[in-house]
Amino acid sequence: MTERPTVHFSPSRRHVVLGLAGLVLSGCASLPRQQARAIPAAAPPPPPRPLMYDAMPDEAFPVPAVDVSKVDPRFWRSEVANTTNEPPGTLVVDTDAKYLYFTQADGSAVRYGIGVGREGFSWSGRAKVQYKRKWPRWTPPDEMVARQPELEPYSIANGGMDPGLTNPLSARALYIFQDGRDTLYRLHGTHQEWSIGRAVSSGCIRLLNQDVADLYERVPDGTPIVVLPSSAPAAAA
Repeated sequence: MTERPTVHFSPSRRHVVLGLAGLVLSGCASLPRQQARAIPAAAPPPPPRPLMYDAMPDEAFPVPAVDVSKVDPRFWRSEVANTTNEPPGTLVVDTDAKYLYFTQADGSAVRYGIGVGREGFSWSGRAKVQYKRKWPRWTPPDEMVARQPELEPYSIANGGMDPGLTNPLSARALYIFQDGRDTLYRLHGTHQEWSIGRAVSSGCIRLLNQDVADLYERVPDGTPIVVLPSSAPAAAA
C-alpha cells in the first residue's frame, strides 16, 4: 500500500497577522484599568478691589492697598439706610454685628466693618469724641501693662510707642470721653485686614486704615457716640 506523503501547510501571512493581533488584544484586556486623574478645580479669582481701598502713598507712613481677599465683602465700607434710630451726626457701634455707623442728614448712614474687643474687655454706653489724632502715639494704660509686662517699654511713663503702621492705633485715632473723663476707648486704624469682623482687641474698635481715614474727615470733635452692649456673656475677670 502506497503511503500518502505527509503534507505540511505553512501558515499564510494573513493568519499570522490575525494571530498576533489576538495576542495583543488579549494582552491589553488583561492590563488593569488606569484610573482617571481628578483635575483640581481652579481657585476662584480674588474679588476686585474698590478704589476706596487702594494704597495711600501720600501719608506720613505710606499705607498699602487693602488685601480685600482677607475681608468679607459685607464688611466693606458702604452707604446704607439709617436704621439706628439715632439722629444725624451720631456714631453707632453695633458690637455684635461688627459694624460702625455714622448717621447722615438724608436718612442714610455710612457703615464700616470693624474689629471689636474680646469678651471681658468691651465697653458700652453713650459718650462723645473728645478729640482725634493722625498717626498718634500709643500709650497702653497701666492696667494693660500690668497684665502684659512686655508692654512696659511703651508705658505712659516711658512715653508710649512711636507712630507707624504697626503701632496699634495705626493711621488715625478718635478718643472717646464720657462726662469729661477718658474711657480709654478708641476708634482707630489697623493694617491687619483679617481682624475686621472679629473680636480680637482689648476693648477698642478697629477699622481698616482707609476706613478710619475716611471717618476722620467726616467726624468733628464733640460727635456723640453710642456703643451698643454685646449680647455675649462677659468672660470671668
